[in-house]
Amino acid sequence: MPERNDALIRTVRMAIYRAIEQTGTAPSSAGLARAHSLDTGEVDAAYRALADGHVIVLEPDTQTIRWAPPFSLVATPFRVHRGRSSWFAPCAWDAFGIPAALEGDARIDASCAWSGESIACGVEHDRAYGDGVIHLVVPAAQFWDDIFFT
Repeated sequence: MPERNDALIRTVRMAIYRAIEQTGTAPSSAGLARAHSLDTGEVDAAYRALADGHVIVLEPDTQTIRWAPPFSLVATPFRVHRGRSSWFAPCAWDAFGIPAALEGDARIDASCAWSGESIACGVEHDRAYGDGVIHLVVPAAQFWDDIFFT
């Protein structure tokens, strides 16, 4: 059965990211199960496995996806624009991960957390641009101790 679980988790993961890229929203586990003719309980278990593996972040005590890094399903101060589409990122670091995931240029709307001043940044021709600095308050090894704070 582990092969079935691995294949199912891979299918669920790809369906989540495909939906976010195409629509800016994440499917509910029930909706994903219906769309792919899968068992809802198995999809719920796959969501939990993805969350336990730090692939997605669920809203507390739910099966609702809050983040599927580098994408955020809730509004944040980091919005990434590519063509006529846009997505939120959980943090400045992930804002640069969206163009990498989509393999293309993007403009990032960000602002200084201290001054509120707008920061022009993004990715063009596979290179980051902008004068901003990302300050990580929490050491990377401790990000998942409290991912909502991080």
